[in-house]
Formats: sequence, structure tokens, C-alpha cells
Amino acid sequence: MQNPGTAEGVRGRKRTRSALSRVGKKRPLSGIRRSRARNRGPRGSPGRSRARRFPLLSTPTDVLSNPTPAPDVVLSLRGLRKGYQEGGRRHDVLLDATAEIRRGEFVVLLGPSGSGKSTLLNVVSGIDIPDQGTVEVAGVDLTALSEKERTLFRRRHLGFVFQFFNLLPTLTVLENLLLPLELKGTVASGDAARAQGLLERVGLGDRGRTFPDRLSGGEQQRVALARALVHEPDLILADEPTGNLDPDTGERVLELLDSLVREDGRTLLAVTHSRELAARADRILRLDHGHLLEDPRPTGPGPTGAEAASQEAEGPDPAEPVVREP
Repeated sequence: MQNPGTAEGVRGRKRTRSALSRVGKKRPLSGIRRSRARNRGPRGSPGRSRARRFPLLSTPTDVLSNPTPAPDVVLSLRGLRKGYQEGGRRHDVLLDATAEIRRGEFVVLLGPSGSGKSTLLNVVSGIDIPDQGTVEVAGVDLTALSEKERTLFRRRHLGFVFQFFNLLPTLTVLENLLLPLELKGTVASGDAARAQGLLERVGLGDRGRTFPDRLSGGEQQRVALARALVHEPDLILADEPTGNLDPDTGERVLELLDSLVREDGRTLLAVTHSRELAARADRILRLDHGHLLEDPRPTGPGPTGAEAASQEAEGPDPAEPVVREP
């Protein structure tokens, strides 16, 4: 990884800013779009057609970019099974996991270490596919899509908040926010103003030209929250969004996450050990021996001393695959 302060880092930033500066010009930004134009060719040419290469992108009602109609149920999981081979034996992580999350809901997923929370996020995001069952996001069955189609869908319809922020160090704060829009293929001249407006909402309006290494952990996570919302996704997935922050900073980030999601009417599924975050949720799901169960909302403001100590001892889930950046 390039150091932003080195000559290579400076050159990397210049290349990135040069690409982002082409917003609104006729030259397409996306490598996929450039490749598609090269391969389109005249009628009857030997090059592969757009419809053959991207069958789901060839119809006017493109299910990847504009699912129709917009369903009330944003996430539907039906009979999910997922397992892995370990030491010659099969380890089942998800067993007939079934749940629905409706548009605008704030849902928290709880479970002990190794229970399959990260596995479930990987399946919901289309990074992994289940061994059995279906995953529908915004009315689209991800299990019926190819890996390339799932990647395109993920860019357009999912937002991510990671425990370790995952900001690109060679991009400024504003450029980090514009990146999901460029990957989505819809960057326009007005999007820079929208991204700047989100920075204002998270209290970082004057830090757009700053690089991530100049920000505190809490400030980086606020940028990550804005990045997850900038392309107006159908579903936001958060993996321990306060797990790398001190309690006071974590509480402020939770307040911001809650307000941003509710003000924009977004749908959120958050994996956490935090009882404070769970207390803000509309619903709580718990993974228990591979099954998804609904829990009553907590009544207390936070964990007891024993619970907090237990959670501290658990740490990260070593047996689970880490949710990879899309």
C-alpha cells in the first residue's frame, strides 16, 4: 500500500484526482463501460454483443440498476444453509436461516463468537452464496446471479460500514465519498455537492480535501458512514461499526448512524456486540446454532459488568470469514 506522503503516494493521488475530474465529461469513467463500448461493434461483427456479455443489463427494466417494483421487503432470507469443510469434517454455520427485513427498518444481529454472523453478512452481500436457500435484496434473487452480476448489484444497491473504516489512504475524504458513485457508473457534476452535503451532516464539512491519515478514528468512521449512504443504497450492512472506537466516541458514532439512517429512510442490518446499538434497533435477530431467531428488545441501557467482560474476552470471531470490501 502506498504511503500518502511518499512520491508514489503523491502520484497515486494525482492519477485518482485526474480520473475523478472527468466527472460530467463525455469520456466514460468506468472500465466496464469502456470495455462494453469496445466490444459492441457494428451489427454482425464477430465481437461479443452487450446482451451476450451482460444479459441482465440488456433489457429496459434492468434488474441490477432499477429493480421494479420497489418491494416493501428489502431483505428476504429463505432456508439458508452454509457450511465449510474443516479437518475432514463438515462444519455447518447456517441451518435453515430464515428472516425478512422491511424497508426503513433498523435491525441488529447478535450472536456469540463463531456463531456465523460474518458468514451471514457475506451471504447477504452476495460475496458468498449459500449451499441451499435464497437471498433476495430489493426483489432480486442474488443466488440466481453470476459472480460478476452480484458484484455490479452490490455496488449499486448495498452500502457497507466496516469496523476498521477501510478508507483508501491515497484518496481525500471527498474522493473516498465519490468512489462508490464512480463504481456505480453514475457520477455526475452534482454528486460532488451531494457528497459535500453529507460531510456537513457528519460534522466534517471542512475536511473534504484532507487525507484519512490526518483524521481520528471517530472522524474516519463518520466518513465511512457518509460513504455508505452517498449512493442511496437499498440496504446498509454494518459489521461492528463501533468495535474499533472508545466508548465515548462509539456512542457519538451510534447517534450519528441512527439519525442518518432514519432521516434518509434507509434499511440497516448491523452485526454487533453492543447493547447500546441493540437498544436503538427496531428489531433484534439472534443466530443460535445456525438458526435466526427474533429476540425482544433490551430494556437496559447497556451490558452489566459481567456481560461487558465476557464481550471483551470474546474479541473478533476467529472461526468466521471476514467480510471483504466490495
